[in-house]
Amino acid sequence: MLKGLLIVEVNVIRLEQDSFKSPVGIVTVVSDGTAVRAVDFDGYESRMHRLLIRHCGSYQLKKVRNAGGFTALLKAYFEGDLNALADIPTATSGTPFQKKVWAALRKIPVGTTTTYQAIAKRIGKPLACRAVGLANRANPVALIIPCHRVIAANNRLGGYGGGLKRKQWLLTHEGALG
Repeated sequence: MLKGLLIVEVNVIRLEQDSFKSPVGIVTVVSDGTAVRAVDFDGYESRMHRLLIRHCGSYQLKKVRNAGGFTALLKAYFEGDLNALADIPTATSGTPFQKKVWAALRKIPVGTTTTYQAIAKRIGKPLACRAVGLANRANPVALIIPCHRVIAANNRLGGYGGGLKRKQWLLTHEGALG
């Protein structure tokens, strides 16, 4: 008989993963079948996995075609249907502050940009510009939660988790940059 044996049950979330080639490189989509859990770019896989661990805990990926049906919508966005991402459900587990920021980001219209300060004011935390930037950085669902639409107060692009060239391409694609 074993004494003092600790049995720990770990819930593993089973997720679907798909990747496709886009004008800004390979895009990876991770879904639980009903919502998108992560979207990221080639070269940023370690960031994506770090965010998935933070937001999902233990997970297992299965490669599929058209993860949750969402890959097709992301492809449509890159093919010119700029509203294809508007109603895609996401499942993230950020802090209450992050969730407020991400909800505000989803309200930024296609073809426009806003600033970190404007988002901070919109969520009722006018002095939290840096915290808004950190919430942007922790966004696991690039493109769908459009953190690329947030720029610095001096109209510079600022940072972007997928790289500044991608941010510039996305904003040009959406008509926000000439």
